[in-house]
This record gives sequence, structure tokens and C-alpha cells, in this order.
Amino acid sequence: MTGFGRSLGVFCAICLFTAICAASANAQKAEPPSVQELMAISERGILLNEYDQAAWHASDAVQTANPKTIEGQRWVAKKENDKWTVAFGKLNAEKTAFEIHYEAVQQTKPQEFSVKEITPPEADKSFYLFAARAIEIALADFRGEKRPYNYAVLPASRNQLYIYIYPAQTKPRIYPLGGDVRYLISADGMKILEKRLLHKSTIEPPPPDKGRKPAAGFHSHVLSDLPEDTDVFHVLTQDPRLPEYVGTQHFVYKILSDGTITVEKEKK
Repeated sequence: MTGFGRSLGVFCAICLFTAICAASANAQKAEPPSVQELMAISERGILLNEYDQAAWHASDAVQTANPKTIEGQRWVAKKENDKWTVAFGKLNAEKTAFEIHYEAVQQTKPQEFSVKEITPPEADKSFYLFAARAIEIALADFRGEKRPYNYAVLPASRNQLYIYIYPAQTKPRIYPLGGDVRYLISADGMKILEKRLLHKSTIEPPPPDKGRKPAAGFHSHVLSDLPEDTDVFHVLTQDPRLPEYVGTQHFVYKILSDGTITVEKEKK
């Protein structure tokens, strides 16, 4: 065999080996997620929906007496003993305390909150402080569209915090999806550890025609091979709730009306 022939043979062998390795890698990436992975996404999505509902109803309760009561303040919610407490206040100038002006506590009915004005404001130096710091640095980093956004704080491992920023609903029966980000923030709320773009653009599916009840929604997801926490939130926030199919590169998932995620199809 000539030198050229040997070189060509080596080159072909390398190409074949590379193709095999690539195929092997793709095959590994296409492994379906574990039940535990899908359950974790469901749990975060369910908690995110609870947070959103708590912030909404608590804000309404505080503003009932005076619409300007919490103007310019942050809200931070936390769940303890299966009930949500929402604190309204501001960071002090040094960012060493979160000054709580109002506290709303969830009652027996999830949408009902009792409100207490705190005078003088209570200077919190633990969870509410860390969460308010985390919200501030996430909002400073976030680059969204010219539209209203909501935020939420959920616990992560090692006392770290997740901050979600997602589009707010502005029209009845139209539930926005996408254009959202999840941040992982240090336990003291001072540093962004990870930024995860959940969806690129925001879509606002029109409501179904009167008399027509769709069986489910559908959207494609190109940033990951898994559904996102906010996909679960999207299903749960709708009234009435509507299951959603999520198509990724290798799988089609179904998010049920209770937030459970199933793998419906594996793409070949």
C-alpha cells in the first residue's frame, strides 16, 4: 500500500471512530429522564404556582384598605407548616436588613390572607433579607421584553435560593409561556451561581373559541431535553387547567393537570 493509501485508510478509520463516538454520545444523551428527575421538576413547578397564587392574593388583601399601601415595596413569600406567609417591605440602604411593613398570612382557604401592619417595621436579617437580596441581583441581571414580569423565590439545596422571573398575565384567559429565567443564588443572596434560560421567546396562545374545549396544548422546547419548572407552572396557572405536551429533541412529554410529567413518546 502506498503512503497515500495508508494515510487515507487511517483518515477513514478516524472518521469512522469519530462517528461511532458521536453516535454513542447522542445515544447516551437520549436516555429518558428518571422518575426522580421528572418528580423534582413537577414539585418545583407546583411550588412556583403556589408562590404565585400566594403573592397575588396577599397583595390584593394588603391593597384592599389602601391601594398605595405597598407601593414601591418587594414581596417575599415562604411556606411553613403548609401555609404561606408573604412579607412586604424594603431592603435598608446598607442591604443588611429587610424592613417588613406588612405581613399577610394564609388562612384555611388558600386564597384568603389575614393582614397585619408592622409598626415600626421589623428588620429581618435572615430568610427575607437573603431572598430580597437575591431578587434584587436577579432583576438587575435580567433582560426581558417591554412587558410586566413576576418573580418568585424558592428554596434550593444547601440553603441556596432559586429566583424565577417570568412574564405576568396581562389579559384574561391568555396565559403567557416563555421568556423566563431561573437563577441559582448563594445562600446569603449576594451572588449569582447559575443562570438558566428556560425558554427564549414569550408566546401567548389565544383562548379557545366559545363552545370549544381543547384536549391539550403543545409547544416545542429547544433549549433542553427536559420540560421546565415553568412548563408545569403554565399548566397549573390556567383556569380551567389544560394539560400540555412539550416536544424536545428526543422526547415528547405530557404535563397533566395536576403537574405530573410523563414521557409520552421517544423520538427515533
